[in-house]
Amino acid sequence: MDGESFPREAAHRLASCDGASLPEICQAASELRDRGKGRIITFSPKVFLPLTRLCRDFCGYCTFRRSPQETDSLYMTLEEVTAVARAGKRAGCTEALFTLGERPEQRYPEAERWLREAGFESTLDYLREAASRVLREVGLLPHLNPGTMSRRELASLRPVSASMGIMLENVSPRLSEPGGPHHQAPSKWPRARVRALELAGREAVAFTTGLLVGIGESREERIDSLLTIRDLNHRYGHIQEVIIQNFRAKPATAMRSHPDASKEEMLWTVAAARLILGERANIQVPPNLNGEDYPIYLQAGINDWGGVSPVTIDYVNPEAPWPHLAALRERTESLGFELKPRLPIYPELIKEGERFIPSELRGPIREQADDGGYVRGGMERYA
Repeated sequence: MDGESFPREAAHRLASCDGASLPEICQAASELRDRGKGRIITFSPKVFLPLTRLCRDFCGYCTFRRSPQETDSLYMTLEEVTAVARAGKRAGCTEALFTLGERPEQRYPEAERWLREAGFESTLDYLREAASRVLREVGLLPHLNPGTMSRRELASLRPVSASMGIMLENVSPRLSEPGGPHHQAPSKWPRARVRALELAGREAVAFTTGLLVGIGESREERIDSLLTIRDLNHRYGHIQEVIIQNFRAKPATAMRSHPDASKEEMLWTVAAARLILGERANIQVPPNLNGEDYPIYLQAGINDWGGVSPVTIDYVNPEAPWPHLAALRERTESLGFELKPRLPIYPELIKEGERFIPSELRGPIREQADDGGYVRGGMERYA
């Protein structure tokens, strides 16, 4: 609490904390959040655009991916993308979240053929055109989650995206061993994920990452993952947000019988993330994955609810609807916080100016941000 980085040795001692000490850890994390972020809690009003659900990887918990035989549409058309984006614009959204499978054309000839016939060389090439149209024709700011990328690919997508992201999930190689959740998902192997975060830093991309809690990892492995994120951000300053997401078992997956992440483990991880990452970090818990109990994480140090859509479902977790914005505001304010909408790039990175904002995005971001870097018009846009 003295303003210095939480020492690595002390971070690992957090793993041995029992349930009796959890309230103290959460209180310290909340005080640290208040010192660095005040009592403002943010969210990003968005539309969710599942550009393609085809994927070359097989994760043990995923229901988002589809094979060509399991879907009638290999990719959203550009017309479908812009139609959903326009609906979001009418509802006051500012973010267009593009989520898609990892390089499906490398596994499926059907995907390669679809792209070729549409005039594109790759899924990332198609993503660039889709994001460009949403930005140019609708005015929403794209946030892209396309998986691992090379530095050249990041540079190609940067002019059409306000921010990008990839979940680190965990740095433990144990989870990629036979029987582990990432064994058949090479892009989820720690080396590939850490490399993706590093390249994004070199390209000065405003970047989102995070942990997936409860997939078989230990507390020590979560701490190692948080320390990795902290080290990368100290080097490049580009990690604008860290998501602490709880695993939820889904039918028809390899991990369908695996227990969900417990509330206690989530609270511990959120508090540990705040203590390790520090007072200025932006830490998020998705409210739709935590039932009616989601406000409890405000007491463990978070300052963001992530993307919330008044228009589209969460295609990764379709069984978990987002809270209505009025309810989100009421429950946040009932605990003494102020809810504010933000853009897909965080206010502090907007204030830094040119470093994290490509020239193509400076005008659109300036038009939609107020003097504090939040969404112009605030919550009154959604009254």
